[in-house]
Amino acid sequence: MQLKLNLIAAACGDNLGIGMNGRLPWKLKSEMAYFTEMTTKTKESNKKNVVIMGRVTWECIPKKFRPLQNRVNVVLSRQKLDLRNEAIACESLSQVLDTIAQPNLIEIVENIWVIGGNAVYKSAMEHPNCSRIYLTYIQKNFECDTFFPPIPNNFIEIDDPNVPKGVQEENGVQFNYKVYERI
Repeated sequence: MQLKLNLIAAACGDNLGIGMNGRLPWKLKSEMAYFTEMTTKTKESNKKNVVIMGRVTWECIPKKFRPLQNRVNVVLSRQKLDLRNEAIACESLSQVLDTIAQPNLIEIVENIWVIGGNAVYKSAMEHPNCSRIYLTYIQKNFECDTFFPPIPNNFIEIDDPNVPKGVQEENGVQFNYKVYERI
């Protein structure tokens, strides 16, 4: 069985900003609820999803929310990390996939989600196991210092019945959900 990687992100403006000073530049509860549902929901109740993130993304999650609940948390870093029992530390996406493929994990894993940051998204999009990109386009410019990488040409927009359609709005900010699949 090939383990498929899915990316999920929210990005704003023409430059696809995803963060500022280690934080999301916007507060959109419905978009955060969408992220939580997509990365947590499984078809089989005895399974969990994996969330893969870089060390900086991990450190930007407030401690009271770490690890992300009801998900297997994996942190990518070339540094040696002491994550206690909160997350699995790996040095590369290939090491993550090898770790997940071990009998004690593969039996409980349903989906694999890449949740940031920029370098991890870029590496995942280039990986042959990358299947889909779930991108929320926030139709307002916010000041950002971190950006979502360009979507490669070998991905096309598709319809996913699990993703809300049309323009959404919260706090005067409009956004819409798009899904891209590798062709």
